Amino acid sequence: MDEHAQQPRIEVQDIDHLGIVAGIIDDVGLVEEIDHLLGTHPQEHISAGQTVKAMILNGLGFVSAPLYLFEEFFVGKATEHLIGEGIEAEHLNDDRLGRILDKLFEAGLSEVFVGVAMEAARRFGVSSKSVHLDATSLHVHGQYTGVEQEQERTKAIRITHGYSRDHRPDLKQFVVDLMSSGDGGVPLFLRVADGNEADQATFAELIQTFKARLDLEALFVADSALYDAKHLPALSHLRWLCRVPATLKEARRLLVETREEAFFESALFEGYRIAEAKSHYGGMSQRWLVVESEARTEAEKGQLEKRLERADREAAKELTRLKRQSFNCEADARKAAEDFVKGFKHHRLTEPKVVALNKYGKVGRPAKRSQPRRLYRIEAALERDEAAIDEAKRRAGRFILATNVLDHEEISADKLLAEYKDQHSVERGFRFLKDPLFFTSSVFVKSPRRVAAIAMIMGLSLLVYALGERALRQALEEAGASIRHQTGKPTDRPTLRWVFQLFQALHLLSVDGTKRIANLTEERKRILGFLVPSCQRYYLLN
Repeated sequence: MDEHAQQPRIEVQDIDHLGIVAGIIDDVGLVEEIDHLLGTHPQEHISAGQTVKAMILNGLGFVSAPLYLFEEFFVGKATEHLIGEGIEAEHLNDDRLGRILDKLFEAGLSEVFVGVAMEAARRFGVSSKSVHLDATSLHVHGQYTGVEQEQERTKAIRITHGYSRDHRPDLKQFVVDLMSSGDGGVPLFLRVADGNEADQATFAELIQTFKARLDLEALFVADSALYDAKHLPALSHLRWLCRVPATLKEARRLLVETREEAFFESALFEGYRIAEAKSHYGGMSQRWLVVESEARTEAEKGQLEKRLERADREAAKELTRLKRQSFNCEADARKAAEDFVKGFKHHRLTEPKVVALNKYGKVGRPAKRSQPRRLYRIEAALERDEAAIDEAKRRAGRFILATNVLDHEEISADKLLAEYKDQHSVERGFRFLKDPLFFTSSVFVKSPRRVAAIAMIMGLSLLVYALGERALRQALEEAGASIRHQTGKPTDRPTLRWVFQLFQALHLLSVDGTKRIANLTEERKRILGFLVPSCQRYYLLN
């Protein structure tokens, strides 16, 4: 008998944490929803929904594999097991990826995202009582020149320079608007926009669009970009909460003049005090909440003192330069003194005066008939403006929230503060999208429409991640259980990223067609019991 015929046929493929990602995608119903929205064709070897699933697996692979390595990402991985029967890495090529990105764009990126997100929210029981809105910019590498015709023809986004939240003004960018639920920070709405779009001009319109599409009786929460007298009236039929810019005259006055006895202690947050006031800014009746944080007050006072010390040195240097200057007329000298004061918030000139002096054209003793030139200089001393400093100290640690929900019984001041503090959920989503391990931290595709479609895939990856983490934490809380934290201590609020780390070096092992998961420890089996049900199937537990 042939000795080689007795050797078992063994195949080893990587699965790691990707079975968890695939399971969450299945419970979301993403493949079915994408196929429904984009359609299927009997000759397709891999459907649009399966391709999007593959892109999310790539995106949440955390191996810094950019799109031009898309096919290579799946080499050696259990692709057929994770995505579908008969699907191999070679089917996930650049051509297929590009075609699906184009189809997503043509179908309407926001429409596709909302369709998937709302079905996922329904399946996972996500509450939409409050929705948080924010925007961020994502930069791209490359000049993106010569794409104006495509932008005009296809209504693609404009990749251009704009206000960079990444502090990379040298790079072109696009903007992503995101709305997330207060319940777990689950993204419900995503829009990709031009790189130079301003938040103030769009936030009110976005909220109206979201409300019209989904008809939710939600409280819309945003930062100060929403608070604009021009756009607020359009939101009169909605419930909203946002921060008031401290630059408004009415806000500056209230931050300083609100008396100590007007504040009451927050029942929900230790170290916070709240005072209520009324406003009619923008022609709308509003409740204003002056919020004071004890920790923030101390921190801001400390920062203020450091800024004052720096300003002392800078102002002294500038005053020395000013006193050395000569001016042609007294008015110019006085104007220079006024401009100097404007440049320093907490300093002022004491006893400033303009001194006239005669200056001859040559050095040495002037000739008898020579006429001097009349010039002017400033003499002054410098001191801190204690009144301005006292005002800054009274403002320290305070900020103002505004809402058009006037009924205290409907939403208390404490509840409004809690909703605003939950604004970090959408900010956390942006940090996730900008993670350097995420596959689109730098965008390599040269077509603006495909860049926009990739941004939508990023949003879907965030959707999958947020839902998985929310479900895991809920399951642990309901069971009164915990898992090992990276510090070795137990935690009932782990990040899904940490769970992904715990599932490294797992393999799908096939011996003569019989499959099993290698390295599936008891700890990993226990964790899978707290994850969504479909995850267990990918690790052959049901």
